[in-house]
Amino acid sequence: MGTAKRELKIFSGTAHPAFARRICSELGIELATAKHFRFSDGEIGLSIEESVRGADVFVVQPTCNPVNENLVELLIMIDALRRASAYRINVVIP
Repeated sequence: MGTAKRELKIFSGTAHPAFARRICSELGIELATAKHFRFSDGEIGLSIEESVRGADVFVVQPTCNPVNENLVELLIMIDALRRASAYRINVVIP
């Protein structure tokens, strides 16, 4: 039984995108694109700008201050990636 090689994608939250870019640089891959935005009522929004179907996805999002906002953003990202049919979602919380 062969093992399928899954595409690797790394997304960054807004807490520390430079750290996620550095991880991607070390791995020799591009940072996956997602658009972070705020709705008019202040709610956090996210749009995943590329296909993650069947991919192994990593989300880099520290939970530094403001902790509540960064944690909620992380949960929104996980939900969006799950709905977009990512095979596996891994979270990196430095």
